[in-house]
Amino acid sequence: MSIDHFLQLFVVKEKSFFPLFVQSAENIKEASALLLEQTKESDPDTRRLLAHRIKERETEGDVITHKIVDVLMNAYLTPFDRDDIHDLAEGLDGFLDSIRDSSKKIAIYQPKDPSKKLIEIAEYIDKAASLMVDLTKHFDTLRKDAKLMDKLCDGIKEIEHDVDDIYESYMSNLFEKEKDAIELVKKKNIAQALEDTSDVAKAVSSKIRSIVVKNS
Repeated sequence: MSIDHFLQLFVVKEKSFFPLFVQSAENIKEASALLLEQTKESDPDTRRLLAHRIKERETEGDVITHKIVDVLMNAYLTPFDRDDIHDLAEGLDGFLDSIRDSSKKIAIYQPKDPSKKLIEIAEYIDKAASLMVDLTKHFDTLRKDAKLMDKLCDGIKEIEHDVDDIYESYMSNLFEKEKDAIELVKKKNIAQALEDTSDVAKAVSSKIRSIVVKNS
């Protein structure tokens, strides 16, 4: 038995990271679903309630991230590079923080009416979160499922491109037709936060792709 194979036996046994990454992604998915619901909502109190529920998901995300770091600090051997594990944990946390930031802006600014374009962006964010859940569920079988994971990463990248197109169209239309300056600023800031969220999702998927390439 080679030394590399011998060490790999120990690496395979260290699987406590995998369910934590899944928990993190599933928590993000819950938050993205709430964000989508919030973008469709017009009642101020309901918007604030949904923002509070997303804040709870953010708090839970912080707990999960702390658990990942704690396991990392105490692990002798890890399934892949320590820096990659830490960066991915932080990236997932950043995705959730960005969802929270979008939600907070909706709750604070209280735009007059829901926008179809912003709802569409939120739908794409929710799809990206779903793909993130799928990706994390394949970490345990990364080598076998490398091509599938690469395809899922492509899906998130395509979502980011689609969101960019929607965002540009929305902003152009907003500056052309919105006559209320205060409302324009509100909607502009919300749209920017949502677009930033899709950028963060893409960055996380790029990190996962890098992990797949290095470990497949």
